Amino acid sequence: MLLQVLGTAAGGGLPQWNCACPGCAGARAHPERRRRHAALAVHTGEDHRPGEGHWYLVNATPDLADQIEATPALHPGTGSDTRRTPIAGVALTDAELDHTLGLARLREARDGVDVIATAPVREAVRDGLRLDALLTPYTSVRWRELTADPGLPLDDSGAIHVAAVPVSAKRPRYAAGTGPDADTWSVALRLTETATGRTALYAPALAVWSEAFEKAAQDADCVIVDGTFWDDDEPVRAGFTDRTATAMGHLPVAGPGGTAHRLARLPGRCLYTHLNNTNPLGDPDAEQHALLAHWGLEVAADGMVIEL
Repeated sequence: MLLQVLGTAAGGGLPQWNCACPGCAGARAHPERRRRHAALAVHTGEDHRPGEGHWYLVNATPDLADQIEATPALHPGTGSDTRRTPIAGVALTDAELDHTLGLARLREARDGVDVIATAPVREAVRDGLRLDALLTPYTSVRWRELTADPGLPLDDSGAIHVAAVPVSAKRPRYAAGTGPDADTWSVALRLTETATGRTALYAPALAVWSEAFEKAAQDADCVIVDGTFWDDDEPVRAGFTDRTATAMGHLPVAGPGGTAHRLARLPGRCLYTHLNNTNPLGDPDAEQHALLAHWGLEVAADGMVIEL
């Protein structure tokens, strides 16, 4: 299984356009610290040449076009047909704006857009954001419902299966009061390579470490998980809210309720993504990186390739 990390930042990116916090100021002064919105690409074939094989995006962020251009494997490649793409579709972990607004950038998709999402996420994006209506004058949209076991194949090859692991009933603000109460508003994606049985678990937002998530994490060869905030008080300390990380729907990295001690027990490779601009991990020289290394954990980087 081949995974391409397209971005690793939380909402707003790093730097965020209207923010002058130390993290954003540092990223402006040191461009190598910049991070695009958290997203992933999964390859479903064996041909890794630019323009070849099938890739599925995991979430479609406002940075989608930049992410594609920064990733040669996602380029159109060469050939007599100049309008071509190896991108076959998108799988959504939730309906948050930071993970769905990029769908509008796919209006040029000549062969249509394949979107995999849970039922409440599909309804929020299709009806609440009206992205379906926005796209259909330009291209077709094929919706497929994402479920828990056994899940479904990403494409017709059946090389990669995807299944949902519920992690939160938190819905986006724009969807308040609409849709069903369900624990599938936000899910982790369990990606399994059929031929080898190798599994990756991708959870950019994690509100609760449930028994189901624990089992999926224990079985995974690679876990890429929510690293939005370093500790629970970080959002309050930063001064932009009076809610803790946990109250905002993100388990912190460190502290009694943090995920680091849980991840350190897992047998597979573990990485953090979805870093907020207030998170000290945005600074490569921050002492927190040494703590993660001591626990056998790491922070995913934009452009990173993970092969399982």
